[in-house]
Formats: sequence, structure tokens, C-alpha cells
Amino acid sequence: MKISFNKRNTLVGVALGLAFSTSAAIAADGWGYKDVADALHLIMDSDRTVYTKLIVNRLQNEEKVIKASEHWKDDKALVLPAQMFRYGSELVAEKGAAFNYSLLSLWPVNKQNAPKTAVEKEGLASVAKTGTPFYKEETLGGKKYFTAIYPDKAVVKACIACHNAHKDSPRTDFKLGDVMGSVVLRLPMK
Repeated sequence: MKISFNKRNTLVGVALGLAFSTSAAIAADGWGYKDVADALHLIMDSDRTVYTKLIVNRLQNEEKVIKASEHWKDDKALVLPAQMFRYGSELVAEKGAAFNYSLLSLWPVNKQNAPKTAVEKEGLASVAKTGTPFYKEETLGGKKYFTAIYPDKAVVKACIACHNAHKDSPRTDFKLGDVMGSVVLRLPMK
């Protein structure tokens, strides 16, 4: 499938084309895998930050209207930002997107969110040390992927309070602005 765009809608077009393309022909208008990964991450990171700041932090910490909980359904509470991110990722996969993404950490509260592949381990260590994105190609299940790993930083006190106090957290000294984990985004390569 060939994807074509004009300059005005390149970002949206690339993201939509990639989401529903099985071949992921993304070199339109000179866009490479890094460009597409960066654009998709910009959208993900913005949505996650808006939810964390304007919903969770405001309603739980500032206005004290409702709390956020990992057991949100039972507690009749807000979904945690990490859960919201995962639910979005699962819905993207259900809709047949050609790419995938997840939120992983070297210090996961939930052990299923630990890095598993060699590239994830290398990338998360690099991002934790430098605070900058990491890019590498990898082959999984016989398929080649462009893997981009981005820092996921504590943007409000609610982030650090939750992680530092959680009974299953392997790290309890996070500060505002610290890298707490990473967004791992994989784009299929031709």
C-alpha cells in the first residue's frame, strides 16, 4: 500500500496510514521511521500528560474530588495514567494497527511492565541514564521492527507519590522530572 500526503496533513496522514497499513510504506514526503515514531510519540505523550495533569492531578490532588486507583472499577475511582495508556494501546491493537506501543520501566510496579527483549533492556537503561530517546532496529518473531524508546517522566506530584508509596514499587525515591519508565514504540519495517 502506497501512502501519499500533502504538506498540510503529513503528520496525521502518516499516523493514520501507518495505523491501518500492513506494509507501512512510510517514506512519503521524506518521512523516515524515526520521524513517524517521533510524531506518534508526540501525540501519545501529549495525551498522557493532559490526562495526568488536567484529570488525575487536578481531581485527586488539587480539588480532592475523586481518587485514582489501580483498582479503579472496584474503588469507583479514576483510571491511573499508566492504565489509561495501556488501555489505549490495547484498543489500537484491536483496531488492527501495524505498529504497537507500551509503557515499560526498569522499576515496574507491575512486573509485566519490565523490559523483556535485549533492545528494550538496552534502550530503557540508555533512556534512564540520558533522559533522551533511543532508536534501534530489532527482529522479533521473524519480523523486522524500528524500535523507538522515549523517556516517561514524572510530570506531577501525583506520579511520584503513587510510585514512591506503592507496596510493589522497587524504587521509592522518585522526584518530579525523573525518568520513571519509557514508552516503547515499534514500527514494522519492510
